[in-house]
Amino acid sequence: MELKLYNTLTRSKEIFKPIDPQNVRMYGCGPTVYNYAHIGNARAAVVMDVLYRLLRHIYGTEHVKFVRNITDVDDKIMEAARQSGEGIDVITRKYEKIYNEDMAALGCLPPDVQPRCTEHIQPMQDMIAKLIKSGNAYEAQGNVLFSVPSMSNYGRLSRKNRDELVAGARVDVAPYKRDAADFVLWKPSEPEQVGWDSPWGRGRPGWHIECSAMSEAHLGETFDIHCGGLDLIFPHHENEIAQSECAHGGKVMANYWVHNGFLNMGDEKMSKSLGNVVLVHDLLKKWPGEVIRLALLSAHYRQPLSFTEDLLLQSKAVLDAGYRALQTLRDVEPLEAEEYHEDLYGHLAPLFNDLDTSKAIMDERGRLGQLAKDLNAVGDFKQKRQMKALILTQAKLLGIYQHNPDDWFAWKPADADIDDAVVQSLVEGRAAAKKAKNFAESDRIRDELKAMGIALEDGPQGTTWRYVCK
Repeated sequence: MELKLYNTLTRSKEIFKPIDPQNVRMYGCGPTVYNYAHIGNARAAVVMDVLYRLLRHIYGTEHVKFVRNITDVDDKIMEAARQSGEGIDVITRKYEKIYNEDMAALGCLPPDVQPRCTEHIQPMQDMIAKLIKSGNAYEAQGNVLFSVPSMSNYGRLSRKNRDELVAGARVDVAPYKRDAADFVLWKPSEPEQVGWDSPWGRGRPGWHIECSAMSEAHLGETFDIHCGGLDLIFPHHENEIAQSECAHGGKVMANYWVHNGFLNMGDEKMSKSLGNVVLVHDLLKKWPGEVIRLALLSAHYRQPLSFTEDLLLQSKAVLDAGYRALQTLRDVEPLEAEEYHEDLYGHLAPLFNDLDTSKAIMDERGRLGQLAKDLNAVGDFKQKRQMKALILTQAKLLGIYQHNPDDWFAWKPADADIDDAVVQSLVEGRAAAKKAKNFAESDRIRDELKAMGIALEDGPQGTTWRYVCK
């Protein structure tokens, strides 16, 4: 089965053909580490992770290299350090660690390489020097700027016209610029600001040059896939292409550009001005990471996603059903891959079709929740083994059902003031009341547990309990 990806550069869905199947290379724009990551940042990370998992499934773990950078030099970082009174290194290491922990809690595999900008200043300066030599960049009042008119096909990724390019450039229309659309590669630093010595004076890199230099350093001049959010198409990714291709004699930077869509909080755009920015770090105190992950995968990655509490509750229900089935069949060994190869690819078809996680989860054939229900209903032992194998394989690519079922149902939020011994005592009291046919007392205890956020499930082996997200 062939993997198809929507390529933003061509505005079409294409069959993915790696440059070298033995060395598949992928780059993703990582966080600027001055604060906690919000749920929109997490969507980009989770989408990249699914693609990374799928590439490893197709080509083998040892043949795929994923690089996701850390931006640890930036004006926002400098401002955060100024306000807190802490050193920049303290700020960036703190939030880099938190970001990695939060993304791991969402089930994201660590990238093969996670380069920091501050460790790649020389490669950035080398690339800037090449651009000056080729006539694609120039010095002006301590700045080095990329000359947009020097690149005839600038703008082909975003497909913006000249007026849109200038209006959306997010750069100052400074008097020292030769053209309003020109953007900064290197800028001077004041004595109190972070900076490095360079041929153009003490300064620091512009935002865009960082990813161009780091991707070249770890993946080469041309690599397979570049990922990121839709908001990065312009100016960031457009400018990356300009820098890289002009520095490398016109060689293509990346063959496929994969961008995930925006995330909204219900019907509203998430923004600081609306006060509705939701941080992953806070969500993880109230919900299991897999619930958040499944919610982020519930819509096709290129489509807008409406993130709500109802969506989280629905995702929790899907996962509960699957874990309950896996818990029941804990002693059933799944079939080996070669024994269900053809049926497996039928179930994986949505993922191979431009990472359609929504269909992989909700489609009639591939729906994980339905597979879990069918698994419980099947009487044939070999079929149970096959269906369990299908669930586990598909789930691994989606990054869900990665916990022991018992641990899953034992989860409770970090701030839950619940004593397990007290809950167990109430559960046993309810069982005793039922045995004595004191149903009024049994119902009273159930209601008391419900008010505590505890759900009960009665089965042949007795009563189990779990915390319900609320």
